[in-house]
Amino acid sequence: MNNQKVPLIHLTKRKALPWYAAFGIRAAAIVLALIVCALVTTLLTGENPLQIYATMFAGAFGTPRKLWILGQQIAILLCIALALTPAFKMKYWNLGGEGQVLIGGLAAAACMILLGKTLPNILLIPIMLAASVLAGAVWAVIPALFKAKWNTNETLFTLMMNYVATQLVAFFIIVWESPKGSGKIGIINQATEAGWLPIIGGQKYLLNILIVAVITALMYVYLKYTKHGYEISVVGESERTARYVGIKVEKVIVRTLILSGAICGAAGLMLVGGTDHTITTTIAGGRGFTAVMVAWLGKFNPLVMVLTSFLLVFLSRGASEISTKFGLNQSFGDILTGIILFFIIGSEFFITYKINFRKSAKKEAE
Repeated sequence: MNNQKVPLIHLTKRKALPWYAAFGIRAAAIVLALIVCALVTTLLTGENPLQIYATMFAGAFGTPRKLWILGQQIAILLCIALALTPAFKMKYWNLGGEGQVLIGGLAAAACMILLGKTLPNILLIPIMLAASVLAGAVWAVIPALFKAKWNTNETLFTLMMNYVATQLVAFFIIVWESPKGSGKIGIINQATEAGWLPIIGGQKYLLNILIVAVITALMYVYLKYTKHGYEISVVGESERTARYVGIKVEKVIVRTLILSGAICGAAGLMLVGGTDHTITTTIAGGRGFTAVMVAWLGKFNPLVMVLTSFLLVFLSRGASEISTKFGLNQSFGDILTGIILFFIIGSEFFITYKINFRKSAKKEAE
């Protein structure tokens, strides 16, 4: 007689669901999230939930200017997420995107300040691009070399590099501060616009959006159809298997992190030369960490990551608009954002796993 107790609930891993089934689970999660947000809104503020949702949409799409800002913020976040994706696919946890963007922005600002009076834009901007890409790549490859050579912990190493980059930016802000004693640089080359990226079609943010669109397409092809992309996938699945089939794991790690850092450096250039025209310690705005969520929610697929970037930026801008219009503090908008993200992330569990309930003894006998 078998007296072994069978648990009431146990989990089993699903086979790959059809795309429409996975989409249905995610859509159901969003609907449930909106219902919960409506209840929370009514209980905590007494406001009409429909007005809250309308305000969120207005905050993102209300005017042409808001639409362009939305597109710009999506582009920068997506760019950083694309940079991190090859490393994550390789199971190299690069949490240094924030620092790599900062150091790329610092390199661009240095070129603008030191060379802006002597070089025309046709020469200065390519030099800024090269400096930003190189700086970001160096910042990412330092921990990669240590990982490849001595198997150091890349998570801690890349995080520490963020703090070093922040302090370097803080140091040079004091060196270049204008006016002296202000503790900030201000708008760089405001009179001459030396080093400012060109405006296309009369829209300040269009160039950044187009650049990131090209990077997205290239990254998709790189990961899906090239030998390098294949090697990244194999290393991510099993380093032992990769070595067995002749892949040089250390070389792949270093090469992939050079690419990752270079794209982050380019994002720093777009922020300094394309939109802000200055450098601060907060210019990355936490996107280096938010990009981790974008990449994970998008399953490291560059095309899907466009949607996840849109979702996160939309929620952020909507939360800010709610706080402004209804006189609520920013925390309330963040609560709604957190609830929605909780349900979306939770839906991935039900896509991956199936919940099984214990059958009754009567059913088993039948």
